[in-house]
Order: sequence, then C-alpha cells, then structure tokens
Amino acid sequence: MAISKTFKIDHILPLIEHGHIDFGENKVQEAIEKWTEIKNKNKNIKLHMVGKLQTNKVKFALPLFDFIHSLDNLKLAKKISEEQKKYENKPKIFIQINIGKETQKSGIDKSQLSEFYYECVNLGLDIVGTMCLPPIDNNPEIYFSEMKKITNILKINDISMGMSSDYLKAVEYSSTYLRIGSKIFGERS
Repeated sequence: MAISKTFKIDHILPLIEHGHIDFGENKVQEAIEKWTEIKNKNKNIKLHMVGKLQTNKVKFALPLFDFIHSLDNLKLAKKISEEQKKYENKPKIFIQINIGKETQKSGIDKSQLSEFYYECVNLGLDIVGTMCLPPIDNNPEIYFSEMKKITNILKINDISMGMSSDYLKAVEYSSTYLRIGSKIFGERS
C-alpha cells in the first residue's frame, strides 16, 4: 500500500489516476479530510489505517477505512466490535504484535496472541492477519521470520510488514501488505 500520510491529495492524485487503489494513513482526522470525497467518487480505493487507532476515533474511522492494521488491545477490539454493527461492511483487521518487545511501541505480546486472536473472533471481528514494526536497529529478518511462524500457527493468510527500507526482505518472509511511502512519494518534510 502507498503510505500517503502527511502528503496532500494533489500529490497523491497521479497515483490514483494511474490505477493504484491501496493507500495508508495514520491519522483519522487527516484521512477524513483527504479521502472522504475521493472515496465517494472512486469505490475501488481501499484505505488502510496504519497508525495507532484510539477508541474515541473508532466511530470516525469505521465509515472510511477498509482495513485496520493496528489492533493492539482488547478495549479497542470491543469498541470496534460494538461500532461495526452500525455499518454494512466490517473492516478487515490486522493484530499488531510488539515483535521486538519495545516499550515505546504498541502491540500484543506474541505469547498472548493466540488467546487475543480468539477473543477478537468471538467479538465478530474480521481478523485477516498480523502486523509488526520491527526494531529499527536490528536485522529485520529475525522478526519477519518470527512473524511468518506465528501467523502460520493461527492459520491466517496475511502479514502486514515491511516498509520502504526493508520491503524486499519482508516479501521473502511472506508479507502480503507492504507499507511503502518514501519510495513512492519521496521523503516527508
């Protein structure tokens, strides 16, 4: 997916006109302002929430986002479950795993993943995969390999991992959703 956060819509339009359909944003308010009109005109566009989703933003996110890549706690899962009943389409959801056990990052500890996954399924959530942001200072292959193993254990198909700097390695470990921003749009200011 093309990570379009912080870029103005006129910077993104050429990619839309070329036929690209998957875009990622990390802030709900920015996405609403940027994408509401575009998505109403182009039903093929799929919008991915790639940033941390706060429970108080769920009611605004669900009408717009087709995918949520950052489910990281039970409170958020319950809020999405409650809110999605109001809409025709349920978002496809990735469980964020704190694969590097970093205190500054969100995500489920991998030891709690199986239990959390089944709780989410019981809440009626459409869990399609797992997501991680590996530590920047280590070899990402260690974490990509681990993600592939734990996703296979759950028997789910999708893994959201890999960014502009490491996406080729992520593909080697079965990533199905890559978050590419700077390689498409250039560096953010």
